[in-house]
Amino acid sequence: MDDVKRGAEETAAEKTEVKSRNFIEEIIDRDLAEGKYDKICTRFPPEPNGYLHIGHAKSIILNSGLAKEYGGQFNLRFDDTNPTKEKSEFVESIKADVEWLGADFEDRCFFASDYFDTMYEKAVLLIKKGLAYVSTLSAEQMREYRGTLTEPGKNDPDRDRPIEESLRLFEEMKEGKYEDGSMVLRAKIDMSSPNINMRDPIIYRIAHLSHQNTGDKWCIYPMYDFAHPIEDAIEGVTHSICTLEFEDHRPLYNWVVENTDWEHPPKQIEFAKMYLTNVVTGKRYIKKLVEQGIVDGWDDPRLVTIAALKRRGFTPESIRNFVYLSGISKANSSSDYAMLEYCIREDLKMKDARMMAVLHPLKLIIDNYPEGETELLDADNNLENPEMGTRKIPFGRELYIEQDDFMEVPVPKYKRLYPGNEVRLMHAYFVKCVGVDKDEEGNITAVHCTYDPETKAGSGFTGRKVKGTIHWVPANESFKATVRLYENLIDEEKGVYNEDGSLNLNPDSLTVIDDARLEPALKDAKPYDSFQFVRSGYYCVDSKDSKPGEPVFNRIVSMKSSFKLPESK
Repeated sequence: MDDVKRGAEETAAEKTEVKSRNFIEEIIDRDLAEGKYDKICTRFPPEPNGYLHIGHAKSIILNSGLAKEYGGQFNLRFDDTNPTKEKSEFVESIKADVEWLGADFEDRCFFASDYFDTMYEKAVLLIKKGLAYVSTLSAEQMREYRGTLTEPGKNDPDRDRPIEESLRLFEEMKEGKYEDGSMVLRAKIDMSSPNINMRDPIIYRIAHLSHQNTGDKWCIYPMYDFAHPIEDAIEGVTHSICTLEFEDHRPLYNWVVENTDWEHPPKQIEFAKMYLTNVVTGKRYIKKLVEQGIVDGWDDPRLVTIAALKRRGFTPESIRNFVYLSGISKANSSSDYAMLEYCIREDLKMKDARMMAVLHPLKLIIDNYPEGETELLDADNNLENPEMGTRKIPFGRELYIEQDDFMEVPVPKYKRLYPGNEVRLMHAYFVKCVGVDKDEEGNITAVHCTYDPETKAGSGFTGRKVKGTIHWVPANESFKATVRLYENLIDEEKGVYNEDGSLNLNPDSLTVIDDARLEPALKDAKPYDSFQFVRSGYYCVDSKDSKPGEPVFNRIVSMKSSFKLPESK
């Protein structure tokens, strides 16, 4: 993760490289120093039942970053042990997301289902050791026998079933002789354990379902807590890094790898999840939003799935820096969405060209500019990054400016255009308002100005100064485009959920502008190209709805930020 740290630390005071280590790095340092492992191996193990979100990004960046930092290996492994919800669509989207975030898994992409034969053999081994048995309790009986947090469980009547009988029944379960739910295979551990996960957990169940990877080969499937440690052991994972909700499952994880005879068992380490304020990350809620048509898919730019963040215009670098700034710890905490916005602004401010776009056009006519003439003016692509060079912008008698940049009766301290006032047109000339055109209802349809030819930008004119500068686009050469403005999907003032558990949706989360006018250089922009629209924010060409010569722009983030990076200590 050194590259992640470097990017974030350079934004801090004095660009000082911080040498602090998180608690996971300290564990790995100690394990390597003690000779427990020659090389580390980490993994990211998603279940392919939905699209990944910002919380998964933390795990991807953490695990792949550790592998890179220590010169180890990183695996992408699909925990596809539950065919009821898994789809090939999700497999492909996850691969694309992990690769986009810069996690290098090369030829190390695996599936839990690839190991079903080994898992079955290990289950048979447990039965032979007297550590697993076939149970015929119903789901309701199972809950009754399990006990509570304050009361121990009761032994299953089948707990002392003879080993040979359990072996036969388990084989017959595999052969499809029994109905779903009629029996399960349970580990024999301790029904009085204070940790409920250790009270003879189910490790195999019957499910006559076709699997997205293995088809109809199997009608019994392993449970996650049994399969996961075996997958890690098969792949040689050294540090199985997961989130805090699995801390109580670690004794079972250890029990499985110890009793299924692995020479080099992996070590489970837990860290705090990524929580982000006022966003929706739950797959169940996102699926509902998609199915109800509230969003246009799992990649709707208002969501924080990785696909949605990519479509909106966030970069892998910005997400990696966000994860680093959020920190790696064992204490649950929430990160402010404003910090994610800060990270994308910091990443794009030196990369993106600063273009002119007028979202709410008002025509401006320069009465004393020669009719029919057009000149090409020079404009810096990014004043903070001179290496990005310049471009030419056509300038003529008729332009478009923002409606907000003109007021017929100005409010106090208004520094833009109004009757009798002079402003600079960015990259162009000084203009003074001399009149307006109105329609029959009194609405202003055009602003008339005169210009001073001696005030051309770059000419060195020092005769007088103006207090306001406004941007513009040429009326004839600009093009009409759709621009989408996004706000949080959740109403920030009311919180994420209503009292009935439903989502507190913001009715203004999407504003579509169909008649924005953009400077001509933007017409050939390609999907995922991003730009800063002067005074408006950062925008990205939409990857789903844009067409050649007809780009649709998504606002990534506005210009203003409410987040400040904490000062280095």
